[in-house]
Amino acid sequence: MKYDLVTFGETMIRLSPPNFQRLEQTTSLDVNVGGAELNVAVAAQRLGLRCAYVTRLTDNPLGRMIANKAREHGVDTSHIVWTKEDRVGLYFVEFGASPRASSVLYDRANSAMAKIRPGEVPWDELLKETKAFHTTGITPALSPSAAEATKEAVRKAKEHGVLVSIDLNYRARLWSQEEARRVMTELVAQAEILITTEEDAERVFGVKEGAFEKVAERLNQMFPNLRVVAITIRETPSVWRNTWTALAYTKGEIIKGPVFDIEIVDRVGAGDSFAGGFLYGYLTKDVEAGLQYGVALSALKQTNPGDLVWATKEECERILAGAGLRIVR
Repeated sequence: MKYDLVTFGETMIRLSPPNFQRLEQTTSLDVNVGGAELNVAVAAQRLGLRCAYVTRLTDNPLGRMIANKAREHGVDTSHIVWTKEDRVGLYFVEFGASPRASSVLYDRANSAMAKIRPGEVPWDELLKETKAFHTTGITPALSPSAAEATKEAVRKAKEHGVLVSIDLNYRARLWSQEEARRVMTELVAQAEILITTEEDAERVFGVKEGAFEKVAERLNQMFPNLRVVAITIRETPSVWRNTWTALAYTKGEIIKGPVFDIEIVDRVGAGDSFAGGFLYGYLTKDVEAGLQYGVALSALKQTNPGDLVWATKEECERILAGAGLRIVR
């Protein structure tokens, strides 16, 4: 196989005011690159998988910035669809502090990825050399044509015997719960791995239970094709101090991941780093290893600015082994 993992979705330019300023008051913006599926590819690549990222980008400095950032982490970008038209999406992150929550403002309408159509990506050529395919609920939410392109990608993955992983990733600012339920039901019915949160499971599939374990079990009952349902769990005593863990339901059994208390620097992209870490552990070993690497890598991600993780496999293994907070010399 040429690739262990191929991911498909939109990456945007992220702009954020420094020093907890509001967008209305700032006179400068920090620039980062971020998008769920690229975040996943980078996380898995950094742990050791061979990853390719597929998207549609405008051939201008912003599009090249995104492709360059993927290549910087070793992710293959040779299957990106380039266009001279359209635009690269933007989004703004305003960091909060208790009692003000952090917030996101999108400026992504009519982006190059939103205008992708079925037939633009040579999936047969790409997926015949691939072990696993990953996308999220954000990609089909971008537009009707993006939804059809996502369905095509998943269908082609199934035709080639590729494992399909989907992160539910519901975005209320992109589509309604009814639209999400209609499209994601079709996609998840073809997947082997589902990654989600308790909140998204309720908003998209109407699953509400008194325990995370029951949510995962109900989802597997709804979609018996799933080998694994993984749920990330965050407790937020404050904006900048969280508890982070995950669990997985597989073969009628609940497996729990490690628990980390996190002093958060930037939580955006944490779920994506979990997905990348989980897929690394799952593809190289098993579900338990997926939870170990997924939770550890995503905990470390939340200690660096930006959407992308900059941690290493060795750092994951060190904190999983109970490493303390003394300076590593």
